[in-house]
Parts: sequence; structure tokens; C-alpha cells
Amino acid sequence: MVFGIRAIMEAITSGKEIEALYIQRGAAGGLSHELKALLTEYNITAQQVPVEKLNRLTAKNHQGAVAFISPIVYQKIENIIPGVFEKGEVPLILVLDSITDVRNMGAIARTAECAGVHAIVIPAKGSAQINPDAIKTSAGALYKIPVCRHDNFMQTVKFLQESGLQLVCCTEKTKEDIYAPDYTAPTAIIMGSEEDGIRNEIIRISDHLAKIPMFGEIESLNVSVSTGVILYEAIRQRGLVKS
Repeated sequence: MVFGIRAIMEAITSGKEIEALYIQRGAAGGLSHELKALLTEYNITAQQVPVEKLNRLTAKNHQGAVAFISPIVYQKIENIIPGVFEKGEVPLILVLDSITDVRNMGAIARTAECAGVHAIVIPAKGSAQINPDAIKTSAGALYKIPVCRHDNFMQTVKFLQESGLQLVCCTEKTKEDIYAPDYTAPTAIIMGSEEDGIRNEIIRISDHLAKIPMFGEIESLNVSVSTGVILYEAIRQRGLVKS
């Protein structure tokens, strides 16, 4: 946590990744205007909140602004895909469409790192914060696997497809199971949010819809468990594990 307008401005200009920023609703004055101008310059979104929320975050003199700095440095998927191809490897990218639970985020990152996933892609808005709980649940994997956070999430998904990756959506909205797609091809596996699943715009452009077969009375798995199931089918097909 960083609080105080000058401290937050220093964090921004020094290149820190701002995970969340809360500004007192109705704040005015020279420093507040400077901060808002800086947010526009760096394309950072702030949430306007009542002063009571800021007081709950910290009892110290916050000057109407509190920020949380990400413990990781986010990367751009546009910089990762060419490098994977240049190394002669077949891209395996994990796309998380608005996973909101930090522990799910951490557990998924841990599995993805163990499975050799090249990068995780998340939206800038509506995704779980990469905070100490997520880091702990990931057993440190979030420090090792590239995490790419993008403002225009749909455009990023289309970039993956245009780069030659097939889009495989893990969803129950299909009769095809997860064993049908050929994961030996460059692949982006897409997992949906805990509540709403994968957004319809992505499902419409995807190359494959694939569901995990269910044989019990419970109709769904936790998203972190589902991710592990489909990722290990992908690496089984790639010959990285014996079937």
C-alpha cells in the first residue's frame, strides 16, 4: 500500500505497476489536479470513493488517495509470442477471462507454471488483484510465469488468433469434450470467470469449444481444477507426459 498524493505520484513516475488506486470523491486542490493529470498521462484508472473507505484502508494521513502496487511486473503478450516461435517452441498460452478470486488466480498460476505454459493473459479490469494472497497460493509461480494484463482484452484475444494460435474455450456450452482439439498446434486455452464463464464475444470467434466430461451429480468443477485438467490434456498430447 502507498498513501499520500506525492508518494503515489512518485510510484507512478518511477514505473511501479499500480494494481488499484482509490481517490477521495470530490477531492480538489493543486496536488489532486496534478495526480489526475498524471493518471491521464499514464493511462491509469482510479476509483472515486468516499473518504470513509480510505480511512478504513489506513488510519494515517492519506491526503485523499491510496494505491496498491502490484508485486509483479506485467508484460505484453505481443512481446512474448514472437520469442516463443523464435526459440522453436509451440506456444501454449492461458487466457483468464475475468477470474476474480485471488486464490483461484494463484492456484491457476501454480498449475500453469508447472505445466510449462508460456504466459497468462488477463484483462486490466474485472480480474483478481495479484496480491500477497495470490502470490502465496501460487507458491511463487506468479514471480516466474509471465502475466500479461491488457486494457483491450478482446483485441488481445484476436491478436493471439491472428498470430496463428487456435482459441480453445473451456466451456459447458458444447458437445465436444476437451480431448477433441489438437493441442500440438499453437494454442490459447481460455478459461471463464467463476460466475459468468467466458464472454460471448470470445466464444463466437473461438476455434474450439471444449467441455470437461462430468459423471457425478455435481455439474461443475472449480475453475482452478478445470484449468489443471485441460492443461494436462494439452501437454499429454504434446508428448511431454506419458499417457
